Amino acid sequence: MTLTVAKIDRETDQLVGEWLPLSEAAEKLVLSIGRAKQLLKDKKLVGVRRGGGEPQIPAVFIADGEVLKGLPGTLTVLADAGYDEVESIRWLFTPDDSLPGSPIDAIVGGRHTEVKRRAQALGF
Repeated sequence: MTLTVAKIDRETDQLVGEWLPLSEAAEKLVLSIGRAKQLLKDKKLVGVRRGGGEPQIPAVFIADGEVLKGLPGTLTVLADAGYDEVESIRWLFTPDDSLPGSPIDAIVGGRHTEVKRRAQALGF
């Protein structure tokens, strides 16, 4: 299985802060590396290349040994709106005064339905 992963720009990289290599994310999710790669391919997670080496995902995407509730659906909506991996990460981590905070902060806070609704509006 070939996995293509976008290379991240410096500004988006700094928005995220903490990253996990895909192998470490797989361990936290108690999955094989192959299954973790499948999550990327299926857009249940998004990962990027930071420098060299394996894909990395924002650390906040995994909580209590699971993919953050509401994240896969939001990522699907963003992909459907034409956002690539880097654009999706940038959108999730960019502060939005109307939330308040960033969309990822709202998802962490259990407000994933609101975030998904906003992501759906991007497609129009």
